[in-house]
Amino acid sequence: MIQQGSVLKGPNQGRLFQGADGRNHLGIFALISSLFFLWALCNGMIDVMDKHFQDFLHLTKAQSAWVQFSHYLGYFLMALPAGWLARKLGYKVGILSGLIMVALGCLWFIPATQISTFWAFLLGVCVISMGLTFLETIANPYTTVLGAPQFAAVRINIAQSFNGVGWILGPIVGGMFFYSSQGAEVAHQQLWIPYAGIAGGVLLLALVFLVVRLPEISAPDEYQLNSRTPGSTKSIWSHPHFVMAVVAQFFYVAAQAGIFAFFINYVVSEIPPVGEAWKNSFWLGGSEGVRERGGDWFISEQGATKLLAYFGFTLFLLGRATGAWVLAKIPAHRVMGIYALANVGMMAGIVLKLGWLSLGALFLSFFFMSVMFPTIFALGIHGLGEKSKLASSFIVMAIMGGALLPKVMGWVGDVKDMSIAFLVPLGCFAVVAMYGFAWPKLSGSRDLLGT
Repeated sequence: MIQQGSVLKGPNQGRLFQGADGRNHLGIFALISSLFFLWALCNGMIDVMDKHFQDFLHLTKAQSAWVQFSHYLGYFLMALPAGWLARKLGYKVGILSGLIMVALGCLWFIPATQISTFWAFLLGVCVISMGLTFLETIANPYTTVLGAPQFAAVRINIAQSFNGVGWILGPIVGGMFFYSSQGAEVAHQQLWIPYAGIAGGVLLLALVFLVVRLPEISAPDEYQLNSRTPGSTKSIWSHPHFVMAVVAQFFYVAAQAGIFAFFINYVVSEIPPVGEAWKNSFWLGGSEGVRERGGDWFISEQGATKLLAYFGFTLFLLGRATGAWVLAKIPAHRVMGIYALANVGMMAGIVLKLGWLSLGALFLSFFFMSVMFPTIFALGIHGLGEKSKLASSFIVMAIMGGALLPKVMGWVGDVKDMSIAFLVPLGCFAVVAMYGFAWPKLSGSRDLLGT
């Protein structure tokens, strides 16, 4: 049995950013956290892109989900190469490679806007996500070793709080350029502008990483240290807690991608009329936030992007911020199991078509989703030591769930309606809940973090 904190003893135990050698890694942690903000900003913009292509290219919901497919395909294709590069050349080279690739993908949107075909934009989305794969594959496990190992899940959730800020700004930035009161044609000519700005910022960030020294830190292999045959090595696939983390991450990202991608569709098509008084509402972005339909006023696409940012992703950020505190008090696997089970209930509330209560359930789902990705990551690589770099590659590959199941969700939305389509993420969260509650048995460890 692997005991909590068995690797780190003495005066350094319990220090959030202090390693076994006594060095404080807070500055490096802050710099790495900027990467979490970057990929969330890019992801948040993509999540409000689907409805634009539905309007501009007259696509069905299932067809517009090719945006998510291209995005997560990039993760699938580059996860193993990114992990290999990190193992061979170190964290710094991997991060710089990712930043350069993100900048190139963003700059591609300039000619893509002139080409003005779906494939050109999908290519840009895919290249950006390939660069983000390097950043996620490296940054997620790196945060777990920048201090005492028993606080790995706390650190990764703190870093993911910066991720939450990016999720809030992404839809706001995307909504400013992807939608226009003058129509989809005018908005389409603006798609390149935010990506050109991101490219400039990314290149500046790359210069910072180029001059900063990143320490190469490896976590001890708890399973090897506790083995009866010292020096023995096992395949990462022999660890059930890692294998099921890959499965859980596949279904979690599938649920997240579907909810984020079809949030606007759901709000526009399923929410009751709001009344003309909402035309000047700050929360909907003013007069463009509502649209008249059949004599009533409904929330428009631009209004939905504001709700996504102001309420959905703010709750997501709140969940991340409070999640770090909760995970310092309660075992990580238990928190994740409870939160995932809560989201099963939220999805059921949406499927039941309860009007404004269903919208409230959708907003609350963002709060409960918040800790799932980083916590699955921390639980999956727990105790794997140097093999955690390879393990993280496969956990990132599991993001491919976000490419496949949103198309299923979009198909259900086309055939039935968007409320019924939320049965798809309901099933996904059930799988995540089972992994959380089963983690102690799968890992042979009592708790990760906790009291």
